[in-house]
Formats: sequence, structure tokens, C-alpha cells
Amino acid sequence: MFRYLIVITPLGLLYGSAGRFLSPENLVGRSGVSFPPSAATLSGLYAAASHIESDRALDELQHLQLAGAFWAYCEDVQNFYLPMPLNYLVEDGKIKHKLDWVDCDGQDKQWRTKSGEPPTGKFDKGNNWVAINQWDKPQQAHNNPWQYLPHLHPRLMLEERRVEADTDKGSLFLENAVQMNPDTCLVYLANTPIDDGWYRFGGESHMVDLQCIAIAESTQKLLQQPVGDYFALVTPAVWGSNRLSYREPMIYQNNNWESVWKKQTLLTERAALFRYRLGGEGKTKRLSRGRYAVPAGSVYVLENELSQAWQDWDEAWFPKEAYSFKRWGCGLALPLPKTNRVA
Repeated sequence: MFRYLIVITPLGLLYGSAGRFLSPENLVGRSGVSFPPSAATLSGLYAAASHIESDRALDELQHLQLAGAFWAYCEDVQNFYLPMPLNYLVEDGKIKHKLDWVDCDGQDKQWRTKSGEPPTGKFDKGNNWVAINQWDKPQQAHNNPWQYLPHLHPRLMLEERRVEADTDKGSLFLENAVQMNPDTCLVYLANTPIDDGWYRFGGESHMVDLQCIAIAESTQKLLQQPVGDYFALVTPAVWGSNRLSYREPMIYQNNNWESVWKKQTLLTERAALFRYRLGGEGKTKRLSRGRYAVPAGSVYVLENELSQAWQDWDEAWFPKEAYSFKRWGCGLALPLPKTNRVA
């Protein structure tokens, strides 16, 4: 059960993933960007802290569970912001429509607005967040509180300070610095406390100020609600085996992978990439197998209700690669409010 908010305030710039090497064939300046750091990054911080503090029990790390990343204003970290469910359509920062899965004059069910009409117009894609205190009735959409500050660097030779003229990789690469609004911070959920202080966070080991505080009672109640048959993801979800990725939990039985849920529909977007470091001997660390994840904000409508909150879902539903993906809050879901039009 999540009991703590891990509040991380950058002390300066943070970095997303380095962009791909630039060449005449690849001039996509923001390709390869990954921000904010995933819960797996915070898991690495816990692991590093356990080696420093002798009184931290090893079994706590084995049962560690995290979720995020979210963000909040520093003056009100309990009211942190979650990815906006995709059935809310945002235009110019305002929620214009809420889509419901309904019958359409005897035809097959479809996503429709409150008036029963299909949505028209251009809507903001991604980068929309909603305050957790407004989860049951969103009133306003918020954009990312960070901006990218790319830095173009030459790729140097290993033994000489000369640009490496490698025609395969190119001689330039883009480093994607990220600057957060100074009034905001990153927020993660955790079941295990960690001492407050300054830590090196992420692959580039930038310094951050970390605080660990108890989660508000109102948030605890929301996290403990059964998700029912109508819910949204607030973190990316990786389902399936170690080799195959699916759009819902799968279990292997009868010599085949079968769905755990009876799904009516799924409102989602393009799959997100998910990868983390497994560790290993020496300085070189192994990367996990690259996976495709159902993006945060995706909305599920099921045939039958799930009578459990996410924290009580069977761990067998989650892939396992060294650790169960539930360790990093894979597919953390919250129930959505129903209307009279939802079937």
C-alpha cells in the first residue's frame, strides 16, 4: 500500500535522455527524449541509499513499491497532478468535452459527448494534467511545468579531443536538458520511507532535494477504491510476457496467452516505450528488454467490474523481469466517475 509521497525538487537542471546522434538523415532534434524520470529511476535511488545506510534492511528493498512520476506545486504537494484521462478533450487548456461509451440509436456503442454527438475540432494532444483533488470532476487542464533546453555537442574521439568523424553515428549529438518551473517539483508514490536530504538522481547524477511525507487521507481513500468497470491509467502499463506486449493483463494457460479482463473498449494513444537498467557486475549496467506500454491516461471499459483497487491486483498480471513490474507502479489505475450515459 502506498503510504508516502516522495517529493523531488531539482537543484538546477535535470536531463532527459540524450537525443540520437545527428546526421543529414536524422535531424529530429527531440527524438529519444524521456522525461520525467520513471519510478525505476527512483528505485535506483533507494538501492543506492541502502548501501550507504547500514540500518536499512534488505527485505525492505525486496518489497519496495513505487509509482509516478507526477508533479505538484511546492506550496501544495498533496494536491499533485496526474495525467488527464483521454476521454476528456482539452482545447486551449480548457476541458471542452467529456466522452462517454454509450449506445448510439441502436447501433454499436461509441465514444460520444454529453449531447450524444461525436466530437469535432482540434484538441490538445498529450501534456495535459489534472489535480488529484479534482479527479472525480476535472475542472481545468494543466500543461507540463517544464521546458526543454537542448544542447548540441560534438562527439569526441576517446583518446583525443577531436571530433570523431564517424559516418555511421555522425559527429554531433543532442543533450536534452530540462528546466522545471521553480515553483514545482516531481512527486512519486512509495510504500517505503526514505530519509530526507540531497541525493544524486538519474543517470547524469544531478543533485536534488528529496522529502518523504505521509500521503493525505483523501488520497489514500481514492487509491483504495476498487476500480470497477470504468477506469483510467495514471502511469504507463506494460502487460504480457517478457517478450510480448499486450493492451491488457494476460496470463498463460491452456498453452496460450489469455486475457484476464473482458474488455468492452479501450481509449488510448500511441504506445509508449518502457525500459530500465537491470544492473550487473562492474561499471557496465545491463538494460532491460525494450517494451511497449499502454500510455498513461488510457481509459478502459470492462464487461465485469473489478472489485479490487490496483494495489490488490494479482501480481501474476504483471510481467516479471528481475522484479515484477508492479514494483514500479505499472498500470496504476483509478476509477472514473460514471454518468447516466455510461453503459
